[in-house]
Amino acid sequence: MSRHRLNVFLERTHAQSLGALAAMKRVSKSSVVAAALAGYLSPDGADRREAATVRRLEKMDRNLERLERDQTILIETVALFVRHHFSITPPIPDVHHEAARALGRARFEQFVEQLARHLQRGESLVRDLSQEIDQGVAS
Repeated sequence: MSRHRLNVFLERTHAQSLGALAAMKRVSKSSVVAAALAGYLSPDGADRREAATVRRLEKMDRNLERLERDQTILIETVALFVRHHFSITPPIPDVHHEAARALGRARFEQFVEQLARHLQRGESLVRDLSQEIDQGVAS
């Protein structure tokens, strides 16, 4: 087989990786590069790369759909809560505003602490709701 000499410039990290791989496999750097090029340029290699890319894109699409669904659930939950809160909470007289703010701050701090504990345990109310919804749809 006729071989042609080719001078190639590589990033330093790529050159180091190439050297390490060649040493580990006990082959020349040229043979590693030739094998890599053969795989890259072969039609089968292109098909495999394309199939892998399609799989990754499909996975990303599923993840985006799940995120969109979770975000929709979150938005609807907050909107429902706000509507409910406004419909059942009477206005506070002006003389009680300061006490209500203090109580609100204390309750918010409790909420944040509870949320932190919930997240530290790795629990997710949105995920639980999503699973309940999915089970309800499947039934």
